[in-house]
Amino acid sequence: MSRKLANSELDRKTVDEFKDSSKTPLIIILDNVRSLHNIGSVFRTADAFLIEKIYLCGITASPPHRDITKTALGATKTVRWEHHTNTSEVIEELQQSGVKILAIEQAENAVMLNDFAVKSGEKYAVIFGNEVKGVQQELVNAADAIIEIPQLGTKHSLNISVSAGVVIWDLFVKIKFK
Repeated sequence: MSRKLANSELDRKTVDEFKDSSKTPLIIILDNVRSLHNIGSVFRTADAFLIEKIYLCGITASPPHRDITKTALGATKTVRWEHHTNTSEVIEELQQSGVKILAIEQAENAVMLNDFAVKSGEKYAVIFGNEVKGVQQELVNAADAIIEIPQLGTKHSLNISVSAGVVIWDLFVKIKFK
């Protein structure tokens, strides 16, 4: 039988320890995400895997907001973030600094997530789009690669926070344990 660990046994970092920690070379871009709960959930996932930064773009709300804060459980204080109106400008700036842009979308010529291989020394930014419309076509066109999450059921649709969790975990493992 296994005993559940108490919160005091989880070796949690303080906010300062988190900020001083070496980050996973991964950036998250949320483009026109409407749900405040999805935004907060992505912050929590980013905190869990020491993600470098989140860009909140377009209509995506930004902290402080009660519903984001409630879901993020303090991650808005640890994970670096910026809000920008124009997602294309963010992508262009990141690409100019050598970051590879990955659109998470179902599209022609998409690479299945399980087949995507990270390159050592590369920094990646993943774009997650609107809950209904997905990643804007112009952003898909600007991406260095399109990644699709393999799905075998009838819906072929995941909630943005679930998609973010799946993709971030997969890339985290490939980057950190390659």
